[in-house]
Amino acid sequence: MSDCICDTESPAARDGKRMNILMPISAVQAALEREAECLAGIEKLPLALCRGRILASSITAPLSVPPRDNSAMDGYGLRLADLDDSAELPVSQRVPAGVLPPALQPGSAARIFTGAPLPAGVDTIVPQEQVEPVGPDRIRINSSPTRGQNIRRAGEDVEAGNLLLNEGTRLEAPEMGLLASQGLADINVRTRLKVGILTSGDEVVSPGQALEPGQIYNANAFSLRGALERLGCDVGPVIQIPDNRKVTRLALEQAARDHDLIITSGGVSVGEEDHVRQAIRELGSLSLWGVAMKPGKPFAFGYVGTTPIIGLPGNPMAALLTLEVLAGDYIRRLMGLAMQPIIPIRVHAGFSRTRAIPRQEYLRVNLENWRGQWHATLSGSQGSGLLSVACRADGYLIIPPYQAIIEGAQYDFVHRDQFYR
Repeated sequence: MSDCICDTESPAARDGKRMNILMPISAVQAALEREAECLAGIEKLPLALCRGRILASSITAPLSVPPRDNSAMDGYGLRLADLDDSAELPVSQRVPAGVLPPALQPGSAARIFTGAPLPAGVDTIVPQEQVEPVGPDRIRINSSPTRGQNIRRAGEDVEAGNLLLNEGTRLEAPEMGLLASQGLADINVRTRLKVGILTSGDEVVSPGQALEPGQIYNANAFSLRGALERLGCDVGPVIQIPDNRKVTRLALEQAARDHDLIITSGGVSVGEEDHVRQAIRELGSLSLWGVAMKPGKPFAFGYVGTTPIIGLPGNPMAALLTLEVLAGDYIRRLMGLAMQPIIPIRVHAGFSRTRAIPRQEYLRVNLENWRGQWHATLSGSQGSGLLSVACRADGYLIIPPYQAIIEGAQYDFVHRDQFYR
């Protein structure tokens, strides 16, 4: 990928400083889409181990489900025409599930149970609640049934030879049950994408250690790991790197050898101690830098050798948000996952703000139902380092660039779960 506008500088100046041009979110997403190629391999796993895995090839149904017409409930199977003369019928047979019955005797009913195959001649199932015993092996129908009621037809769920599941489908509970209904015990799935996380900063230490003055605990190591594992990635041990150019280079080189994708947090801004950005340039290429997004401006993409690398901001909320909004779809494509669009809903703002932001903003909000309409209210302070607000929020209210917020006006809202679809 050639250098984009976000990695160039404008000749315009403000206060004597050259201005960096920020790339629109949609342009960053489009550029990442162009770069994305599936990196995951293929492995065969027992179906029981496939939850959350991605189907490596499309599957055609070998069987029809159900294989025969069967009863949708406990009741009595009959030929509707036999009720023309009388509402009473003798019971000629009993049909449990798992037994192939003989044909129905004319002028009689069959006691039948949920899932049991229909005897030949049965065209109606009457629920047992609508039937009254009137003697040994004899019943009265206390309803007016219709032909075909309460019957599950052969192939109603799946017809043999039809497409069962598409390549790229994530296998969750319904998909696993569907595969099991076809008798499929072993499934070809994509291998998990190996992702290495590097967090930077002399001030960052791991939980469990005593904090020295000026130090903070490494929140990003755990929030980013959680997000990547929820996406379905295989995340290695998080590497903490100091603010040192040489050490940063060595850590990136090692991560590139061991992983399919590198994720970093911190070190991609413009400070004197932000070494990740320059190290990427020295070891490969930096294609994207800077996005018109709040929070999350210092976002980077490039390659260390041939291994793709995504540089996230160091502030915890900004790091998590940019991973979800910008990197998420790119990672899904590397994994071989079929893409599904994020579908925002329109909700009313439950607050106002006259100040307009030049970047697209993702406000952490909660939804409240006011007289039958959904309104978004702020979950708390919107600082880029505040994860507690994300814990309380239902999702993000998206405010386009240069727009004030008008109470009662409608804006797009996206639930956070959509970023892990």
